[in-house]
Amino acid sequence: MTSLVLLFWIVAGIVIQLTVYLSLVFWRHWQNYQVLRSSGADLNLPLLQPTPAAVEIPAAWAGWRSFRVERKVFEDAAHTICSFYLVPEDGQALPPFHPGQFLTFNLEIPNDQGSNESVIRCYSLSDSPRSNCYRVSIKRVPAPTGCDFPPGRSSGFFHEQVGIGSSLQVRAPAGHFYLDHGNYPVVLIGGGIGITPMLSMLNWSLKEHPEREIWLFYGVRQAQELVMKVQFEALAAAHPNFHLRICCSNPQADEVAGRDYQHHGRIDLALLRQELGLKPYHFYICGPTPLMETLVPALDDWGVPDSHIHFEAFGPASIKRHKAGASDLPIPPSEVDSSGIVVNFALSGKQLAWQPSAGNLLEFAEANGISVNSGCRAGGCGSCHTTIQAGEVAYSQVPDFDPEPGSCLLCVCAPKTSLTLEA
Repeated sequence: MTSLVLLFWIVAGIVIQLTVYLSLVFWRHWQNYQVLRSSGADLNLPLLQPTPAAVEIPAAWAGWRSFRVERKVFEDAAHTICSFYLVPEDGQALPPFHPGQFLTFNLEIPNDQGSNESVIRCYSLSDSPRSNCYRVSIKRVPAPTGCDFPPGRSSGFFHEQVGIGSSLQVRAPAGHFYLDHGNYPVVLIGGGIGITPMLSMLNWSLKEHPEREIWLFYGVRQAQELVMKVQFEALAAAHPNFHLRICCSNPQADEVAGRDYQHHGRIDLALLRQELGLKPYHFYICGPTPLMETLVPALDDWGVPDSHIHFEAFGPASIKRHKAGASDLPIPPSEVDSSGIVVNFALSGKQLAWQPSAGNLLEFAEANGISVNSGCRAGGCGSCHTTIQAGEVAYSQVPDFDPEPGSCLLCVCAPKTSLTLEA
């Protein structure tokens, strides 16, 4: 064999190796590209399969509707979480709702003066839509340790005084935090009682889209705090596309990993990266503020598109995100120039210089002796809905209750300019 022939075979071998290597690299990139293509709306690429838009649900009833409690079931070992099954007293079929939405209740709660006081509260629906029954699962809120605050008034009322046969006034399902139709993979994350809207999303999705890949990360302190653990495990066994991960941050000594829970620790980005593959997941998160404040920015840092992160926090929490969102996102009141702003409460006859330290207009009004109806204090129930006679407001978060044009929700907004309010 001459040196020229030997050189030819060496070059040919190198070319073949490079061809195989580049083919493997191209194949891997092509697989990743096919996965990412399904999120083409965010990448400006054509979609393999268009994701359906949210299905429009016809308007339900206006105002309040009477419901009767048909069943009352405790869901945890300590009897701190109770499900209430509600049927309409008029016997008419119930309209559907988006899984993840909530009901608003007008509760007549006895006060210290011996009379009843109207209290407005919102609770998430905890099951998939049915035509004859709604379900809410409510945690009894104890008095905080180390302070003089009383236990939760409305949750205590439900647990102690609402029983089978009780009549309740209920507003139609509402809220912008819900799961859409579609086949895109979904990650549900529920912390504590934040599991309730996830129950609705999970049950609905397994029924309507059983082929959809769905993960549920359920975080509690101890396994004894879990609700419906047997039902979750049965669903995971029956649906191969449903993956259940129970996370205990402080399990008891007799609680065993692999039997009572799958992960020792809080739900964090490290856990999600370990469990989830490279797919265009949509994340739905509900839980206490510390969970939201750490996890939502972490998902941003991970590169999850802003449009794929959906969340609902307990109470009037405002979660900051690193990226600029859509143009219709609220303007944080802290970024508004508040110098020289005056708020005129027309009905109360008070004209006051705005104090940014008040946080929102509801707390500002209450601090100055102005009585305003309020309920959830988180932009959900609409109790503090007030007409704006002049001026503009800025919202700290997108409210779930849609205020009418020319009005605002005092609990989640602050003045952008000098204001005249009908309050």
